[in-house]
Amino acid sequence: MNHAGAAASDAAMAIRSLLLASALIASPLFAENTRPEAIPAVSAVPAAKDVPYPGTLQLDVDATDVTRGIFRVKETIPVAGSGPMTLLFAKWLQGAHAPRGEIEKLAGLVITAGGKKVAWRRDPYDVYAFHIDVPAGAKAIDLAFQFISATDGNQGRIVMTPAILNLQWNSVALYPAGYYARQIPIQATARYPDGWRAFSGLPSTATGSTYRYEKANFEVLVDSPVFAGRYWRQEQLTPDVRLNIVADEAADLAATPEQIAAHRRLVEQAVKLFGAQHYDKYEFLFSLSDSLGGIGLEHQRSSENSVDADYFTKWNDGPGSRNLLPHEYSHSWNGKYRRPAGLWTPDHNTPTKDSLLWVYEGQTQFWGYVLGARSSLFTKQETLDALASIAATLDQRPAREWRHLEDTTYDPIISARRPKGWLSWQRSEDYYNEGMLIWLEVDATLRRLTGNRKGMDDFARAFFGVRDRDWGTLTYTLDDVVRTLNDLAPYDWAGLLQARQFENAKGAPMTGFTASGYTLVYAPEQTPFMKDAEKRSKGVDLSFSGGLSVDKDKKISGVIWDGPAYKAGLTVGTEIVAVGGKPYSIDTLKEAVTAAASSKEPIRLLVKKFDAFREVPLDWHGGLRYPRFQKTGTGEGALDRLLAPR
Repeated sequence: MNHAGAAASDAAMAIRSLLLASALIASPLFAENTRPEAIPAVSAVPAAKDVPYPGTLQLDVDATDVTRGIFRVKETIPVAGSGPMTLLFAKWLQGAHAPRGEIEKLAGLVITAGGKKVAWRRDPYDVYAFHIDVPAGAKAIDLAFQFISATDGNQGRIVMTPAILNLQWNSVALYPAGYYARQIPIQATARYPDGWRAFSGLPSTATGSTYRYEKANFEVLVDSPVFAGRYWRQEQLTPDVRLNIVADEAADLAATPEQIAAHRRLVEQAVKLFGAQHYDKYEFLFSLSDSLGGIGLEHQRSSENSVDADYFTKWNDGPGSRNLLPHEYSHSWNGKYRRPAGLWTPDHNTPTKDSLLWVYEGQTQFWGYVLGARSSLFTKQETLDALASIAATLDQRPAREWRHLEDTTYDPIISARRPKGWLSWQRSEDYYNEGMLIWLEVDATLRRLTGNRKGMDDFARAFFGVRDRDWGTLTYTLDDVVRTLNDLAPYDWAGLLQARQFENAKGAPMTGFTASGYTLVYAPEQTPFMKDAEKRSKGVDLSFSGGLSVDKDKKISGVIWDGPAYKAGLTVGTEIVAVGGKPYSIDTLKEAVTAAASSKEPIRLLVKKFDAFREVPLDWHGGLRYPRFQKTGTGEGALDRLLAPR
């Protein structure tokens, strides 16, 4: 091609390129595909307002069908006029720290007005909300529905058995949207099986098996659940506090005078500690059951507590779950009366902000163990051994290197408290126990700064011991916490607490122990506390001895991330069939771990996963290791003083 022709060709190509570029600019990329526009998600649920609801709701619950576990509900809601109305099923439940209302168990909903059926429709964006149009002339709407409670553990927590039931009002009532829960009056009645006794923080009068509860607002009603049972026992611990016990069998109620006295001391020690009571009367709701689902849930004037049936009858075997009541009772002060501002909401369907749970739950965990020791529900040594186990578990949790403590406060929402395959790498609700370690450090720091004149007892009295007998809610922020600490002893408390919330560190914060006269060590023998825990679980915990734990069904229940078991390829759910050619048992596994300490040969495990068998060499030669605290120095340290009764 000559130069003139080449130039013309180049010019033509340039023009074509410009035209193609212009076409691409003028028309959208992938214009041949249909592209819808987004529809805004507009909420049709009225926002809560702090104004009185016009009328009193009437709620009637038939709780007699304990064979099928069905609560049958009738509810009447007065209305001020016709038109649109939204009814809500409680979604965000305090203490659950997540949207855990069991809406899936509401069934058979029928709404009528003046005997005529009223159509309802579920909100497309909020399945906990139901919209209706109140017909002209209606003075009230009538609701009928059932709460179909779990009949097997895979459906949720079991709340009804042939001997015990746990009635939570949030599961058996709808309430009108657009109002603060405290502005909605309600009168509740419940019928229980004949011969049963019911207990609640909300006063009632009984006529036969029907209980009529004191008129309250919806907030107080939801905060006043019921335990009822065929076999029961009530103990007046102090003039203001009662222990209400229901059990699977009458024999489970056989508590000795000294056992009851320990619970009485719990109340006495708590009142001495906090210096005020934020209830008029307080009711421990306490079930001893191997059938009812376990629970520990705080309320202002009561708490829901469920432990194994042998709580009293096997008291001498070990402390078991005896720190549950101290924890939940402490919540009357921390969590219910004084509450992080983000965790208070005007109704039960406004999302909470799960911040400061390391104060709400972590400090309550701290006081639970302290009061357990001071009341002798736990001995001092059992308390130290429990704390050692907790500290060691957190200390070898590598997830602290990437996930800070504050982020775990969102875990109830993120994981809904479901089991995790790699707990040590994912973390869970560590704000409970790691939060407790923070407050142990604060106590030790206060004592150091003040020459042992002040500690966390002084914080409790200043922060929680205000407005005696006020059982409303007084919210707090981190600034309030820091201000109170600075009033006790000037220090960079904000810096310390911020560091502990957001640090990514290897190893747990141990200053609360090391500055209080104790250091964490490991020994081949279990502490009595760990022996009791292992016996109750019917499994074996070798987290510190190879990096795995095994449940009662011979299946691995935990593997420490990047530990020996992890490196051997073991995972949760894998069944151990044999150890070193012998059928698996706890003793056989422990013997193999002990023998490997003086051998270069790995521990040989025959395991089964997905119906496939394989031999796994576990390369661990450190023998059996169990955590415990060793006293440093002589005399009484800060931790010793903290655990001593007042």
